[in-house]
Amino acid sequence: QVQLVESGGGLVQPGGSLRLSCAASGRTASHYAMGWFRQAPGKEREFVAARSWGGGNTLYADSVRGRFTISRDNAKNTVYLQMNSLKPEDTAAYYCAAASFGDGSTIPSMYNVWGQGTQVTVSS
Repeated sequence: QVQLVESGGGLVQPGGSLRLSCAASGRTASHYAMGWFRQAPGKEREFVAARSWGGGNTLYADSVRGRFTISRDNAKNTVYLQMNSLKPEDTAAYYCAAASFGDGSTIPSMYNVWGQGTQVTVSS
């Protein structure tokens, strides 16, 4: 069973940067497609970015494309989300997710393992 633990959230000013990390445990974790989602208070969980285990397929939400970058280090079983030019509307709890099949998806139900989330607050 794969387990995910996110870290790296915090408070940042508009225009600033943060890097989220998601450490995966489990022997086959490196073969999972990985995704990042976020959920703001009172809103539904929304897709942010996803990457296939081999890196050949990478997806981004329109709202973050060009500002966020998803990457992974399979040797360390870790996936990252580099967030630049942050905006107040990026404020949310960010969740890492793993899918044991497929090359990454924008749909939450396609992921079968979720982390506990890390809070990102963008405010001056």
